[in-house]
Amino acid sequence: MAYLKVIKGSYPREILELAGERTVLGRHPHCEVVLDDVSVSRHHAQILESHGRYYLEDLRSRNRTYLNEATIEGRTELDDLDTIKVCDVHFRFHLQMPANDVSPMPKTHERMDALTIPERSMDGSTGDIEDSSLIIGTVSAKDGSNWRLDVKPEAKLRAVLEISQAVGNTLNVDEVLQKTLDGLFKIYPQADGGFVLLHDPGTRKVIAKATKFRGNQHEDSIRISTTIVNQAVETRDAILSADAVEDSQFELSDSLLELQIHSMMCVPLVGKSQDNVFGVIQIDNRNVKQKFSQDDLDMLVSVASQVSLAVENVRLHEEILRESLKKREMERDLEFATQIQLGFLPNQPPKLPGYEFFDFYESALSVGGDYFDYINLPDGRVAVAVGDVAGKGVSAALLMARLYSSARFHLLTQPTVADAMAGLNADVASSGLGHRFITFIIAILDPDTHQVTIGNAGHLPPIWRKVDGEVQFVGQQDSGMPLGIKPNQVFTEMKSTLQPEETLLLYTDGITEAMNPHEELYGRKRLSRYISGGPTGVEELVNGIIGDVETFCGEQSLRDDVCLVCLQRFR
Repeated sequence: MAYLKVIKGSYPREILELAGERTVLGRHPHCEVVLDDVSVSRHHAQILESHGRYYLEDLRSRNRTYLNEATIEGRTELDDLDTIKVCDVHFRFHLQMPANDVSPMPKTHERMDALTIPERSMDGSTGDIEDSSLIIGTVSAKDGSNWRLDVKPEAKLRAVLEISQAVGNTLNVDEVLQKTLDGLFKIYPQADGGFVLLHDPGTRKVIAKATKFRGNQHEDSIRISTTIVNQAVETRDAILSADAVEDSQFELSDSLLELQIHSMMCVPLVGKSQDNVFGVIQIDNRNVKQKFSQDDLDMLVSVASQVSLAVENVRLHEEILRESLKKREMERDLEFATQIQLGFLPNQPPKLPGYEFFDFYESALSVGGDYFDYINLPDGRVAVAVGDVAGKGVSAALLMARLYSSARFHLLTQPTVADAMAGLNADVASSGLGHRFITFIIAILDPDTHQVTIGNAGHLPPIWRKVDGEVQFVGQQDSGMPLGIKPNQVFTEMKSTLQPEETLLLYTDGITEAMNPHEELYGRKRLSRYISGGPTGVEELVNGIIGDVETFCGEQSLRDDVCLVCLQRFR
Protein backbone atom coordinates (compact mmCIF):
# COMPACT_ATOMS: atom_id res chain seq x y z
CA MET A 1 0.00 0.00 0.00
CA ALA A 2 1.34 3.45 -0.96
CA TYR A 3 0.27 6.89 0.26
CA LEU A 4 0.14 10.55 -0.72
CA LYS A 5 0.81 13.09 2.02
CA VAL A 6 -0.34 16.66 1.48
CA ILE A 7 2.63 18.97 2.04
CA LYS A 8 0.98 22.07 0.62
CA GLY A 9 -2.72 22.65 0.47
CA SER A 10 -5.56 21.92 2.83
CA TYR A 11 -4.31 20.97 6.27
CA PRO A 12 -0.77 19.83 5.52
CA ARG A 13 0.06 16.32 6.68
CA GLU A 14 -3.30 14.96 5.41
CA ILE A 15 -2.65 11.39 4.23
CA LEU A 16 -4.45 9.68 1.35
CA GLU A 17 -4.30 5.94 0.74
CA LEU A 18 -3.61 4.73 -2.80
CA ALA A 19 -5.99 1.80 -2.89
CA GLY A 20 -6.53 0.10 -6.22
CA GLU A 21 -4.58 -0.12 -9.44
CA ARG A 22 -5.57 3.36 -10.70
CA THR A 23 -5.94 6.64 -8.82
CA VAL A 24 -7.01 9.69 -10.82
CA LEU A 25 -6.37 13.23 -9.59
CA GLY A 26 -8.50 15.99 -11.08
CA ARG A 27 -11.41 18.41 -10.83
CA HIS A 28 -14.12 16.00 -12.03
CA PRO A 29 -16.25 14.61 -9.15
CA HIS A 30 -15.69 11.05 -10.34
CA CYS A 31 -11.94 11.30 -9.80
CA GLU A 32 -10.52 9.38 -6.86
CA VAL A 33 -8.79 12.54 -5.56
CA VAL A 34 -11.00 15.55 -6.30
CA LEU A 35 -9.16 18.90 -6.37
CA ASP A 36 -11.65 21.76 -6.46
CA ASP A 37 -9.51 24.32 -8.26
CA VAL A 38 -10.24 25.88 -11.66
CA SER A 39 -6.59 25.57 -12.62
CA VAL A 40 -6.74 21.78 -12.25
CA SER A 41 -7.90 19.85 -15.32
CA ARG A 42 -10.98 17.64 -15.09
CA HIS A 43 -8.73 14.57 -15.33
CA HIS A 44 -5.32 15.95 -14.55
CA ALA A 45 -3.03 13.03 -13.69
CA GLN A 46 -3.11 9.44 -12.56
CA ILE A 47 -1.04 7.08 -10.42
CA LEU A 48 -0.91 3.46 -11.60
CA GLU A 49 0.15 0.40 -9.60
CA SER A 50 1.60 -2.71 -11.21
CA HIS A 51 3.23 -5.57 -9.29
CA GLY A 52 4.14 -3.35 -6.37
CA ARG A 53 5.56 -0.52 -8.50
CA TYR A 54 3.87 2.86 -8.88
CA TYR A 55 3.89 5.17 -11.91
CA LEU A 56 2.80 8.80 -12.39
CA GLU A 57 1.27 9.87 -15.69
CA ASP A 58 0.02 13.25 -16.85
CA LEU A 59 -3.38 13.06 -18.60
CA ARG A 60 -2.71 15.90 -21.07
CA SER A 61 -3.52 18.51 -18.47
CA ARG A 62 -3.30 22.15 -19.52
CA ASN A 63 -1.11 23.15 -16.56
CA ARG A 64 1.05 20.00 -16.59
CA THR A 65 2.07 17.69 -13.77
CA TYR A 66 5.38 18.02 -11.95
CA LEU A 67 7.54 15.35 -10.39
CA ASN A 68 10.35 16.68 -8.21
CA GLU A 69 9.85 20.15 -9.79
CA ALA A 70 10.20 18.79 -13.33
CA THR A 71 7.38 18.27 -15.79
CA ILE A 72 6.78 14.66 -16.72
CA GLU A 73 6.40 13.21 -20.17
CA GLY A 74 4.49 9.96 -20.47
CA ARG A 75 4.55 7.42 -17.65
CA THR A 76 7.25 7.85 -14.98
CA GLU A 77 8.04 5.48 -12.12
CA LEU A 78 7.69 6.88 -8.61
CA ASP A 79 10.28 6.47 -5.88
CA ASP A 80 9.77 6.80 -2.16
CA LEU A 81 9.61 10.46 -1.01
CA ASP A 82 9.10 11.85 -4.52
CA THR A 83 7.25 15.18 -4.67
CA ILE A 84 4.21 15.54 -6.94
CA LYS A 85 2.80 18.95 -7.86
CA VAL A 86 -0.66 19.43 -9.33
CA CYS A 87 -1.09 23.18 -9.73
CA ASP A 88 -1.07 24.62 -6.17
CA VAL A 89 -1.41 21.28 -4.38
CA HIS A 90 1.79 19.46 -3.48
CA PHE A 91 2.00 15.83 -2.40
CA ARG A 92 4.80 13.61 -1.19
CA PHE A 93 4.72 9.97 -2.31
CA HIS A 94 5.38 7.32 0.37
CA LEU A 95 5.76 3.58 -0.05
CA GLN A 96 5.10 3.16 3.68
CA MET A 97 2.63 4.88 5.94
CA PRO A 98 4.17 8.27 6.80
CA ALA A 99 4.07 9.79 10.24
CA ASN A 100 1.31 12.27 11.03
CA ASP A 101 -0.34 13.96 14.00
CA VAL A 102 -2.62 11.05 14.83
CA SER A 103 -1.88 9.26 18.11
CA PRO A 104 -1.43 5.49 17.78
CA MET A 105 -4.33 3.30 18.92
CA PRO A 106 -3.43 1.53 22.19
CA LYS A 107 -2.91 -2.17 21.55
CA THR A 108 -4.97 -3.27 24.51
CA HIS A 109 -8.56 -4.18 25.27
CA GLU A 110 -10.86 -2.53 27.75
CA ARG A 111 -13.63 -4.54 29.41
CA MET A 112 -16.93 -2.72 29.19
CA ASP A 113 -19.29 -2.09 32.09
CA ALA A 114 -22.52 -3.14 30.37
CA LEU A 115 -21.22 -4.87 27.26
CA THR A 116 -18.42 -7.43 27.00
CA ILE A 117 -16.01 -6.85 24.14
CA PRO A 118 -14.05 -10.04 23.47
CA GLU A 119 -10.99 -10.36 21.27
CA ARG A 120 -11.92 -9.38 17.73
CA SER A 121 -12.50 -12.41 15.54
CA MET A 122 -12.45 -11.81 11.77
CA ASP A 123 -11.50 -13.83 8.72
CA GLY A 124 -8.90 -11.31 7.63
CA SER A 125 -10.79 -10.14 4.55
CA THR A 126 -11.19 -6.42 3.97
CA GLY A 127 -14.31 -6.66 1.84
CA ASP A 128 -13.33 -3.70 -0.34
CA ILE A 129 -16.07 -2.13 -2.43
CA GLU A 130 -15.85 -3.10 -6.07
CA ASP A 131 -13.89 -0.48 -8.05
CA SER A 132 -12.85 0.97 -4.71
CA SER A 133 -10.72 4.08 -4.49
CA LEU A 134 -8.85 6.08 -1.91
CA ILE A 135 -10.43 8.76 0.24
CA ILE A 136 -12.52 11.17 -1.83
CA GLY A 137 -11.55 14.76 -1.02
CA THR A 138 -11.73 18.25 -2.44
CA VAL A 139 -9.45 21.22 -2.04
CA SER A 140 -11.19 24.57 -1.63
CA ALA A 141 -9.14 27.54 -2.82
CA LYS A 142 -10.86 30.60 -1.34
CA ASP A 143 -7.51 32.03 -0.43
CA GLY A 144 -3.99 30.74 -0.39
CA SER A 145 -3.76 30.42 3.37
CA ASN A 146 -7.08 28.69 4.04
CA TRP A 147 -7.00 25.37 2.20
CA ARG A 148 -9.44 22.74 3.46
CA LEU A 149 -9.69 19.13 2.31
CA ASP A 150 -13.44 18.33 2.31
CA VAL A 151 -15.95 16.04 0.65
CA LYS A 152 -17.82 17.32 -2.38
CA PRO A 153 -21.57 16.58 -2.43
CA GLU A 154 -21.14 14.56 -5.61
CA ALA A 155 -18.42 12.44 -4.06
CA LYS A 156 -20.43 12.03 -0.86
CA LEU A 157 -23.44 10.87 -2.85
CA ARG A 158 -21.29 8.41 -4.76
CA ALA A 159 -19.92 6.98 -1.49
CA VAL A 160 -23.42 6.66 -0.03
CA LEU A 161 -24.60 4.89 -3.17
CA GLU A 162 -21.64 2.52 -2.89
CA ILE A 163 -22.64 1.73 0.69
CA SER A 164 -26.26 1.17 -0.36
CA GLN A 165 -25.14 -1.13 -3.14
CA ALA A 166 -22.80 -2.99 -0.80
CA VAL A 167 -25.42 -3.63 1.89
CA GLY A 168 -27.99 -4.69 -0.71
CA ASN A 169 -25.86 -7.08 -2.74
CA THR A 170 -24.48 -9.43 -0.11
CA LEU A 171 -25.78 -11.73 2.60
CA ASN A 172 -22.53 -11.78 4.56
CA VAL A 173 -22.59 -9.60 7.69
CA ASP A 174 -18.81 -9.15 7.87
CA GLU A 175 -18.69 -8.05 4.24
CA VAL A 176 -21.59 -5.62 4.70
CA LEU A 177 -19.96 -4.00 7.71
CA GLN A 178 -16.47 -3.77 6.25
CA LYS A 179 -17.77 -2.21 3.04
CA THR A 180 -19.78 0.23 5.13
CA LEU A 181 -16.65 1.39 6.93
CA ASP A 182 -14.78 1.68 3.63
CA GLY A 183 -17.56 3.94 2.35
CA LEU A 184 -17.67 6.01 5.55
CA PHE A 185 -13.95 6.71 5.31
CA LYS A 186 -14.62 8.18 1.85
CA ILE A 187 -17.43 10.35 3.23
CA TYR A 188 -15.34 11.47 6.24
CA PRO A 189 -11.74 12.16 5.16
CA GLN A 190 -11.01 13.44 8.67
CA ALA A 191 -11.83 10.05 10.20
CA ASP A 192 -8.90 8.30 11.85
CA GLY A 193 -10.67 5.18 13.08
CA GLY A 194 -13.97 3.41 13.04
CA PHE A 195 -15.55 0.19 14.17
CA VAL A 196 -18.85 -1.68 14.22
CA LEU A 197 -19.92 -3.69 17.26
CA LEU A 198 -22.64 -6.33 17.04
CA HIS A 199 -24.38 -8.33 19.74
CA ASP A 200 -23.84 -12.05 19.29
CA PRO A 201 -27.05 -13.91 20.33
CA GLY A 202 -25.10 -17.14 20.80
CA THR A 203 -22.49 -15.86 23.28
CA ARG A 204 -24.57 -12.89 24.50
CA LYS A 205 -21.50 -10.71 24.03
CA VAL A 206 -20.81 -7.74 21.82
CA ILE A 207 -18.13 -8.43 19.25
CA ALA A 208 -16.14 -6.04 17.07
CA LYS A 209 -17.20 -7.33 13.67
CA ALA A 210 -15.44 -4.71 11.52
CA THR A 211 -12.73 -2.10 12.09
CA LYS A 212 -10.89 0.39 9.93
CA PHE A 213 -8.03 2.76 10.74
CA ARG A 214 -6.30 5.38 8.71
CA GLY A 215 -2.57 5.20 8.96
CA ASN A 216 -0.43 2.73 10.84
CA GLN A 217 -3.08 1.51 13.26
CA HIS A 218 -3.52 -2.24 13.68
CA GLU A 219 -7.02 -3.54 12.98
CA ASP A 220 -6.49 -6.60 15.16
CA SER A 221 -6.01 -4.47 18.29
CA ILE A 222 -9.08 -2.46 19.14
CA ARG A 223 -9.73 -0.44 22.28
CA ILE A 224 -13.28 0.72 22.95
CA SER A 225 -14.68 3.30 25.37
CA THR A 226 -17.51 1.89 27.44
CA THR A 227 -18.71 5.40 28.26
CA ILE A 228 -19.62 6.32 24.70
CA VAL A 229 -20.95 2.93 23.60
CA ASN A 230 -23.03 2.41 26.73
CA GLN A 231 -24.66 5.81 26.42
CA ALA A 232 -25.56 5.19 22.76
CA VAL A 233 -27.02 1.78 23.62
CA GLU A 234 -28.92 2.88 26.70
CA THR A 235 -30.39 6.10 25.25
CA ARG A 236 -30.75 4.82 21.65
CA ASP A 237 -29.49 8.24 20.60
CA ALA A 238 -26.78 9.10 18.12
CA ILE A 239 -23.88 10.85 19.86
CA LEU A 240 -21.76 13.67 18.44
CA SER A 241 -18.95 15.21 20.44
CA ALA A 242 -16.85 18.01 18.98
CA ASP A 243 -14.15 17.37 21.57
CA ALA A 244 -14.80 14.14 23.43
CA VAL A 245 -11.80 14.63 25.73
CA GLU A 246 -13.28 17.86 27.11
CA ASP A 247 -16.96 16.86 26.86
CA SER A 248 -18.58 16.96 30.30
CA GLN A 249 -20.75 13.98 29.39
CA PHE A 250 -17.65 11.81 29.35
CA GLU A 251 -15.54 13.46 32.05
CA LEU A 252 -15.41 10.25 34.09
CA SER A 253 -13.99 8.23 31.21
CA ASP A 254 -10.26 7.63 31.42
CA SER A 255 -10.34 5.72 28.14
CA LEU A 256 -11.27 8.82 26.12
CA LEU A 257 -8.21 10.63 27.41
CA GLU A 258 -6.02 7.63 26.65
CA LEU A 259 -7.49 7.29 23.17
CA GLN A 260 -6.99 11.03 22.51
CA ILE A 261 -10.37 11.25 20.77
CA HIS A 262 -11.06 14.90 19.95
CA SER A 263 -14.18 14.35 17.87
CA MET A 264 -16.34 11.32 17.51
CA MET A 265 -19.75 10.05 16.36
CA CYS A 266 -21.39 6.95 17.79
CA VAL A 267 -24.72 5.75 16.37
CA PRO A 268 -26.70 2.75 17.70
CA LEU A 269 -27.93 0.07 15.30
CA VAL A 270 -31.63 -0.28 16.09
CA GLY A 271 -33.87 -3.09 14.90
CA LYS A 272 -37.33 -2.78 13.40
CA SER A 273 -38.95 -3.11 16.82
CA GLN A 274 -37.10 0.05 17.98
CA ASP A 275 -36.47 -1.73 21.29
CA ASN A 276 -33.75 -3.96 19.91
CA VAL A 277 -30.34 -2.27 19.89
CA PHE A 278 -27.98 -4.88 18.51
CA GLY A 279 -24.83 -2.86 17.89
CA VAL A 280 -23.18 0.52 17.26
CA ILE A 281 -21.13 2.28 14.59
CA GLN A 282 -18.45 4.68 15.81
CA ILE A 283 -16.25 7.02 13.76
CA ASP A 284 -13.63 9.22 15.45
CA ASN A 285 -10.65 11.45 14.79
CA ARG A 286 -7.77 12.77 16.87
CA ASN A 287 -7.10 16.03 15.07
CA VAL A 288 -8.54 19.05 16.86
CA LYS A 289 -8.65 20.99 13.58
CA GLN A 290 -10.99 18.51 11.86
CA LYS A 291 -14.12 18.03 13.90
CA PHE A 292 -17.32 16.30 12.90
CA SER A 293 -20.42 18.42 12.40
CA GLN A 294 -24.15 17.92 12.87
CA ASP A 295 -24.44 17.27 9.13
CA ASP A 296 -21.84 14.53 9.49
CA LEU A 297 -23.90 12.94 12.27
CA ASP A 298 -27.10 13.13 10.21
CA MET A 299 -25.32 11.34 7.38
CA LEU A 300 -24.03 8.61 9.73
CA VAL A 301 -27.52 8.09 11.19
CA SER A 302 -28.87 7.61 7.66
CA VAL A 303 -26.15 5.09 6.84
CA ALA A 304 -26.70 3.28 10.16
CA SER A 305 -30.40 2.80 9.38
CA GLN A 306 -29.45 1.07 6.11
CA VAL A 307 -26.91 -1.08 7.90
CA SER A 308 -29.43 -2.02 10.62
CA LEU A 309 -31.92 -3.20 8.02
CA ALA A 310 -29.22 -5.09 6.10
CA VAL A 311 -27.93 -6.85 9.23
CA GLU A 312 -31.44 -7.85 10.30
CA ASN A 313 -32.16 -9.16 6.79
CA VAL A 314 -28.92 -11.14 6.78
CA ARG A 315 -29.65 -12.64 10.19
CA LEU A 316 -33.19 -13.50 9.12
CA HIS A 317 -31.81 -15.15 5.99
CA GLU A 318 -29.28 -17.10 8.07
CA GLU A 319 -32.05 -18.23 10.43
CA ILE A 320 -34.17 -19.37 7.48
CA LEU A 321 -31.19 -21.28 6.08
CA ARG A 322 -30.58 -22.94 9.44
CA GLU A 323 -34.23 -23.94 9.73
CA SER A 324 -34.19 -25.16 6.14
CA LEU A 325 -31.08 -27.21 6.84
CA LYS A 326 -32.67 -28.70 9.95
CA LYS A 327 -35.78 -29.51 7.94
CA ARG A 328 -33.75 -31.21 5.20
CA GLU A 329 -31.81 -33.19 7.79
CA MET A 330 -35.07 -34.24 9.44
CA GLU A 331 -36.54 -35.20 6.08
CA ARG A 332 -33.46 -37.31 5.33
CA ASP A 333 -33.76 -38.96 8.74
CA LEU A 334 -37.44 -39.67 8.13
CA GLU A 335 -36.68 -41.10 4.69
CA PHE A 336 -34.07 -43.35 6.28
CA ALA A 337 -36.51 -44.30 9.06
CA THR A 338 -39.13 -45.12 6.43
CA GLN A 339 -36.75 -47.47 4.67
CA ILE A 340 -35.85 -49.11 7.98
CA GLN A 341 -39.49 -49.54 8.92
CA LEU A 342 -40.38 -51.01 5.56
CA GLY A 343 -37.52 -53.40 6.12
CA PHE A 344 -39.38 -54.83 9.12
CA LEU A 345 -42.44 -55.61 7.02
CA PRO A 346 -42.63 -58.80 4.95
CA ASN A 347 -41.26 -58.60 1.41
CA GLN A 348 -43.80 -61.11 0.09
CA PRO A 349 -46.72 -63.18 1.41
CA PRO A 350 -46.37 -66.89 2.31
CA LYS A 351 -46.57 -69.55 -0.42
CA LEU A 352 -48.92 -72.24 0.90
CA PRO A 353 -50.64 -74.83 -1.28
CA GLY A 354 -54.37 -74.14 -1.49
CA TYR A 355 -54.07 -70.64 -0.01
CA GLU A 356 -53.59 -67.11 -1.27
CA PHE A 357 -52.42 -64.09 0.73
CA PHE A 358 -52.40 -60.37 -0.02
CA ASP A 359 -51.60 -57.28 2.09
CA PHE A 360 -51.60 -53.49 1.99
CA TYR A 361 -49.70 -51.04 4.24
CA GLU A 362 -49.55 -47.23 4.19
CA SER A 363 -48.57 -44.84 6.98
CA ALA A 364 -50.29 -41.48 7.42
CA LEU A 365 -46.87 -39.83 7.95
CA SER A 366 -43.40 -40.81 6.76
CA VAL A 367 -43.33 -43.56 9.35
CA GLY A 368 -46.18 -45.14 11.27
CA GLY A 369 -47.24 -47.38 14.11
CA ASP A 370 -49.22 -50.05 12.24
CA TYR A 371 -47.57 -53.43 12.04
CA PHE A 372 -48.08 -56.76 10.34
CA ASP A 373 -45.97 -59.85 9.90
CA TYR A 374 -45.97 -63.42 8.57
CA ILE A 375 -44.12 -65.82 10.86
CA ASN A 376 -43.36 -69.39 9.76
CA LEU A 377 -43.53 -71.66 12.80
CA PRO A 378 -41.34 -74.80 13.11
CA ASP A 379 -44.30 -77.22 12.76
CA GLY A 380 -45.33 -75.80 9.37
CA ARG A 381 -48.02 -73.45 10.62
CA VAL A 382 -48.06 -69.78 9.62
CA ALA A 383 -48.84 -66.96 12.04
CA VAL A 384 -50.34 -63.72 10.74
CA ALA A 385 -49.87 -60.85 13.21
CA VAL A 386 -51.36 -57.34 12.97
CA GLY A 387 -50.83 -54.56 15.52
CA ASP A 388 -51.58 -50.88 16.00
CA VAL A 389 -49.43 -48.79 18.32
CA ALA A 390 -51.30 -45.88 19.91
CA GLY A 391 -50.38 -42.70 18.06
CA LYS A 392 -48.40 -42.29 14.87
CA GLY A 393 -45.13 -40.91 13.62
CA VAL A 394 -41.59 -41.63 14.82
CA SER A 395 -42.43 -42.65 18.41
CA ALA A 396 -45.07 -45.12 17.21
CA ALA A 397 -42.66 -46.48 14.60
CA LEU A 398 -40.02 -47.13 17.27
CA LEU A 399 -42.53 -49.11 19.33
CA MET A 400 -43.58 -51.00 16.21
CA ALA A 401 -39.94 -52.03 15.69
CA ARG A 402 -39.82 -53.36 19.26
CA LEU A 403 -43.11 -55.18 18.75
CA TYR A 404 -41.72 -56.87 15.63
CA SER A 405 -38.90 -58.62 17.49
CA SER A 406 -40.89 -59.38 20.65
CA ALA A 407 -43.81 -60.94 18.74
CA ARG A 408 -41.52 -63.25 16.80
CA PHE A 409 -39.72 -64.31 19.96
CA HIS A 410 -42.88 -65.21 21.89
CA LEU A 411 -44.61 -66.94 18.96
CA LEU A 412 -41.55 -69.09 18.35
CA THR A 413 -41.01 -69.97 22.02
CA GLN A 414 -44.53 -70.30 23.47
CA PRO A 415 -46.70 -73.40 22.87
CA THR A 416 -50.04 -71.63 22.36
CA VAL A 417 -51.40 -68.38 21.01
CA ALA A 418 -52.73 -67.44 24.46
CA ASP A 419 -49.31 -68.03 26.05
CA ALA A 420 -47.58 -66.01 23.32
CA MET A 421 -50.02 -63.13 23.86
CA ALA A 422 -49.48 -63.23 27.64
CA GLY A 423 -45.69 -63.21 27.27
CA LEU A 424 -45.81 -60.38 24.74
CA ASN A 425 -48.11 -58.35 27.00
CA ALA A 426 -45.79 -58.78 30.01
CA ASP A 427 -42.87 -57.73 27.83
CA VAL A 428 -44.60 -54.54 26.66
CA ALA A 429 -45.94 -53.69 30.13
CA SER A 430 -42.49 -53.87 31.72
CA SER A 431 -40.66 -52.00 28.96
CA GLY A 432 -41.11 -48.50 30.45
CA LEU A 433 -43.19 -47.17 27.57
CA GLY A 434 -45.30 -45.00 29.85
CA HIS A 435 -49.00 -44.94 29.01
CA ARG A 436 -48.53 -46.31 25.50
CA PHE A 437 -50.56 -49.35 24.59
CA ILE A 438 -50.79 -51.60 21.54
CA THR A 439 -53.80 -53.36 20.08
CA PHE A 440 -52.69 -56.70 18.65
CA ILE A 441 -54.16 -59.76 16.96
CA ILE A 442 -52.66 -63.12 15.96
CA ALA A 443 -54.20 -65.66 13.58
CA ILE A 444 -52.30 -68.96 13.24
CA LEU A 445 -53.20 -71.06 10.20
CA ASP A 446 -52.58 -74.80 10.08
CA PRO A 447 -52.48 -75.61 6.33
CA ASP A 448 -52.99 -79.32 6.99
CA THR A 449 -56.16 -79.06 9.08
CA HIS A 450 -57.22 -75.62 7.78
CA GLN A 451 -57.79 -74.62 11.38
CA VAL A 452 -57.32 -70.96 12.34
CA THR A 453 -56.49 -70.05 15.97
CA ILE A 454 -57.07 -66.39 16.88
CA GLY A 455 -55.85 -64.44 19.90
CA ASN A 456 -56.93 -60.80 20.28
CA ALA A 457 -55.57 -58.04 22.54
CA GLY A 458 -58.06 -55.19 22.15
CA HIS A 459 -57.79 -55.12 18.37
CA LEU A 460 -60.64 -54.79 15.87
CA PRO A 461 -62.27 -58.19 15.34
CA PRO A 462 -61.26 -59.93 12.10
CA ILE A 463 -63.81 -60.30 9.31
CA TRP A 464 -64.74 -63.79 8.10
CA ARG A 465 -66.46 -63.96 4.72
CA LYS A 466 -68.39 -67.16 4.00
CA VAL A 467 -68.86 -68.77 0.61
CA ASP A 468 -72.30 -67.22 0.19
CA GLY A 469 -70.97 -63.71 0.96
CA GLU A 470 -72.12 -63.61 4.56
CA VAL A 471 -69.77 -61.50 6.70
CA GLN A 472 -69.03 -62.13 10.38
CA PHE A 473 -66.92 -60.22 12.92
CA VAL A 474 -65.32 -63.11 14.83
CA GLY A 475 -63.81 -63.38 18.29
CA GLN A 476 -65.22 -60.18 19.78
CA GLN A 477 -66.21 -61.96 22.99
CA ASP A 478 -62.75 -63.53 23.31
CA SER A 479 -60.79 -60.26 23.04
CA GLY A 480 -58.62 -59.13 25.95
CA MET A 481 -57.28 -55.67 26.77
CA PRO A 482 -54.57 -54.06 24.61
CA LEU A 483 -50.94 -54.95 25.30
CA GLY A 484 -49.17 -52.95 28.00
CA ILE A 485 -52.15 -52.10 30.23
CA LYS A 486 -52.27 -55.00 32.69
CA PRO A 487 -48.95 -56.88 33.13
CA ASN A 488 -50.42 -60.21 34.31
CA GLN A 489 -53.36 -60.35 31.92
CA VAL A 490 -54.60 -63.79 30.83
CA PHE A 491 -55.67 -64.18 27.20
CA THR A 492 -58.03 -66.64 25.58
CA GLU A 493 -58.10 -67.96 22.04
CA MET A 494 -60.74 -69.11 19.60
CA LYS A 495 -60.48 -71.78 16.88
CA SER A 496 -62.40 -72.17 13.64
CA THR A 497 -61.95 -74.04 10.38
CA LEU A 498 -61.60 -72.13 7.13
CA GLN A 499 -63.68 -73.72 4.36
CA PRO A 500 -62.86 -73.57 0.62
CA GLU A 501 -63.45 -70.09 -0.90
CA GLU A 502 -63.78 -68.54 2.54
CA THR A 503 -61.78 -65.38 3.33
CA LEU A 504 -60.30 -63.92 6.51
CA LEU A 505 -59.36 -60.22 6.80
CA LEU A 506 -57.32 -58.54 9.54
CA TYR A 507 -57.13 -54.73 9.50
CA THR A 508 -56.40 -51.62 11.54
CA ASP A 509 -58.66 -48.68 12.43
CA GLY A 510 -57.13 -46.55 9.70
CA ILE A 511 -59.79 -48.18 7.51
CA THR A 512 -62.85 -47.85 9.72
CA GLU A 513 -61.95 -44.40 11.07
CA ALA A 514 -61.23 -42.84 7.69
CA MET A 515 -63.24 -39.61 7.46
CA ASN A 516 -64.83 -37.73 4.58
CA PRO A 517 -65.11 -33.89 4.27
CA HIS A 518 -68.44 -34.04 6.14
CA GLU A 519 -66.62 -35.64 9.12
CA GLU A 520 -68.41 -38.97 8.65
CA LEU A 521 -66.52 -42.18 9.47
CA TYR A 522 -66.15 -44.98 6.94
CA GLY A 523 -67.08 -47.43 9.73
CA ARG A 524 -67.40 -51.21 10.11
CA LYS A 525 -70.84 -51.44 8.49
CA ARG A 526 -69.62 -49.85 5.27
CA LEU A 527 -66.55 -52.12 5.34
CA SER A 528 -68.58 -55.31 5.89
CA ARG A 529 -71.06 -54.29 3.21
CA TYR A 530 -68.30 -53.81 0.66
CA ILE A 531 -66.60 -57.11 1.60
CA SER A 532 -69.89 -58.99 1.31
CA GLY A 533 -70.42 -57.91 -2.28
CA GLY A 534 -66.79 -57.38 -3.22
CA PRO A 535 -64.44 -59.26 -5.57
CA THR A 536 -63.71 -62.91 -4.84
CA GLY A 537 -59.90 -62.76 -5.29
CA VAL A 538 -57.82 -61.51 -2.35
CA GLU A 539 -55.79 -59.00 -4.36
CA GLU A 540 -58.86 -57.55 -6.04
CA LEU A 541 -60.71 -57.46 -2.71
CA VAL A 542 -57.95 -55.61 -0.84
CA ASN A 543 -57.41 -53.11 -3.66
CA GLY A 544 -61.17 -52.65 -3.89
CA ILE A 545 -61.43 -51.84 -0.18
CA ILE A 546 -58.65 -49.24 -0.42
CA GLY A 547 -60.27 -47.71 -3.49
CA ASP A 548 -63.66 -47.52 -1.78
CA VAL A 549 -62.10 -45.81 1.25
CA GLU A 550 -60.31 -43.27 -0.95
CA THR A 551 -63.51 -42.53 -2.86
CA PHE A 552 -65.34 -42.05 0.43
CA CYS A 553 -62.69 -39.66 1.78
CA GLY A 554 -62.43 -37.65 -1.44
CA GLU A 555 -59.58 -35.16 -1.18
CA GLN A 556 -59.42 -35.62 2.57
CA SER A 557 -56.08 -37.17 3.53
CA LEU A 558 -55.92 -40.27 5.70
CA ARG A 559 -55.82 -39.48 9.40
CA ASP A 560 -54.21 -42.71 10.51
CA ASP A 561 -52.01 -45.53 9.28
CA VAL A 562 -53.73 -48.19 7.17
CA CYS A 563 -52.98 -51.89 7.23
CA LEU A 564 -54.91 -54.80 5.62
CA VAL A 565 -53.99 -58.50 5.52
CA CYS A 566 -56.22 -60.96 3.66
CA LEU A 567 -55.96 -64.73 3.31
CA GLN A 568 -58.24 -67.09 1.39
CA ARG A 569 -58.58 -70.83 1.04
CA PHE A 570 -59.42 -71.70 -2.57
CA ARG A 571 -59.58 -75.52 -2.28
